[in-house]
Amino acid sequence: MNNRGALLAAAALVCNAFVWGVSWWPFRELQSLGLHPLWSTALIYFFSLACVFCVWPRAWRGFAQHPQLWLLAVAAGLTNVGFNWAVTVGDVVRVVLLFYLMPAWSVLLAWAVLGEQPTRASLLRLLLAMVGVLIVLKSPHSPWPVPQGTADWLALMGGLCFAATNVLLRKLAYTPSPSRMMAMFGGGAIMASSTALLGMAWQHVPAPAWTTDWLAVALGLSLAFLVSNMALQYGAARLAASTTAIVMLTEILFASLSAAFLGAAAFSPRILLGGSLIVLAAVLAAMAPAPAALPGDKA
Repeated sequence: MNNRGALLAAAALVCNAFVWGVSWWPFRELQSLGLHPLWSTALIYFFSLACVFCVWPRAWRGFAQHPQLWLLAVAAGLTNVGFNWAVTVGDVVRVVLLFYLMPAWSVLLAWAVLGEQPTRASLLRLLLAMVGVLIVLKSPHSPWPVPQGTADWLALMGGLCFAATNVLLRKLAYTPSPSRMMAMFGGGAIMASSTALLGMAWQHVPAPAWTTDWLAVALGLSLAFLVSNMALQYGAARLAASTTAIVMLTEILFASLSAAFLGAAAFSPRILLGGSLIVLAAVLAAMAPAPAALPGDKA
């Protein structure tokens, strides 16, 4: 690939990271207009799922041939439930940092699911990430570094499910690509809507306000996520996996800058130190040699 092609691919990945990094703001706008982030997520992914059906109307058949795709749907759906809900109700930078503990979870999940034995380097990355998370979680008022409230738990859950999604994508690489895409979009729609309905039953999630006030924001966010997914597919297919992973870390930069500008995050030396260790672990994970191909993996 020439330099221009590489720059276009990197720009596409930055576009994806930008959409995810600033998505907390429209989610909060939608919540202020009466649409809980779970309902917003459900709408966005039902819209995306409809687009996939229009392009690949037979993609659903992959679920009959490969029922493991349901696991991918659950993991991808819970990733969006955790992240989108957390950035709406919590400190944006803290949430994004806890979410990006994902490389640490990946070490453990790849060992359990793929049989990839952790190396000394991967255990070092795991240790760095865990130390960083403990520093981020340790507030001046808590004797132990434990998650402080709903947003922290949701961010950690989202990051764990994101790691599971990546591991499952690798394990299910032999399945048709449109079916995997349908699993991820369908999982986001189903898991968000079902969680919202459960939340309503337990009186934790309000019913959506059926007005046209939030329609324009919801449509704009849906289109932005659809474009960002296309950008991710374009960029990730043309750059090395390590390069893709490092470029995607710009999401932390976009989230931090936008949160600082709009007053949605609190910075402190503790957050900066812990965040630096988490980001360092993610960068080292991105630069690590790629694991050997699994039987059945496609080139």
